[in-house]
Amino acid sequence: MASAYQHILVPLDVSDEARQVLDRGQDLARRYGARLSLLHVVEPVIIDTSYDLIGPLPIEIDEPLLQRGRDFLQQIAREFRLDAHQDVVLGPVKGTILDYAQENQVDLIVIGTHGRHGVKRLLGSTANAVLHGTPCDVHAVRIREKD
Repeated sequence: MASAYQHILVPLDVSDEARQVLDRGQDLARRYGARLSLLHVVEPVIIDTSYDLIGPLPIEIDEPLLQRGRDFLQQIAREFRLDAHQDVVLGPVKGTILDYAQENQVDLIVIGTHGRHGVKRLLGSTANAVLHGTPCDVHAVRIREKD
């Protein structure tokens, strides 16, 4: 009988809370014998220069953010002793996670959610969009605030 999950995606932001999400993703990957992929998405920085008298100066904002994401994924993979595929992608977070999952035959997404009050805050906008936009299963990890 085939494993229920064969490819698990763990989208991570660059935060201490990401470790809680990765811990669950790693546990699920071990349980199911699934391959694990880590993804960090960098939202493009858009600078509106339509009101400037001088044209935009050439600045590279996205590349340092992409490198920070690559460094974070490498660090956290070493910390967790993971041999996981790692990708850092530039794009809108919600759409990029969904596209990545579909293009890479992901059958489970493990994503963090904050336990804030109110129905709209139950999952958070990214987790909510992923939950309602993906054809695969989603495992929401409630982020515990540190005391």
